[in-house]
Amino acid sequence: MAVGSAPMQLQLRATIRTKNGLCAPRKWIYHLSEGSTDLRTEGRPDMKTKLFSSACPGGIMLKETGQGYQRFLLYNRSPHPPEKCVEEFQSLTSCLDFKAFLLTPRNQETCELSSN
Repeated sequence: MAVGSAPMQLQLRATIRTKNGLCAPRKWIYHLSEGSTDLRTEGRPDMKTKLFSSACPGGIMLKETGQGYQRFLLYNRSPHPPEKCVEEFQSLTSCLDFKAFLLTPRNQETCELSSN
């Protein structure tokens, strides 16, 4: 996560593994709104994102809300984040009345973050 190229903008860069097993660079630009904690995703006017503070190194927690869905996501640079990070995430989601928890399997090495 970094400051964007314009005021009131944040940029999130990642390299994610796609369904076919290949690594693909991704970039999201979030727009901040005066007087709101919601971030608006560029190109996705229906989606709102909230970032949550976390003591977990190398990770972020966020909540996405779109048309007909809500989800909490924990992203971490490690394929196996420390147990305390997962517990913190589960505690947050439980407090906000989310009961289902899905942990995606990590069978491959992480993708390297590109420098672009």
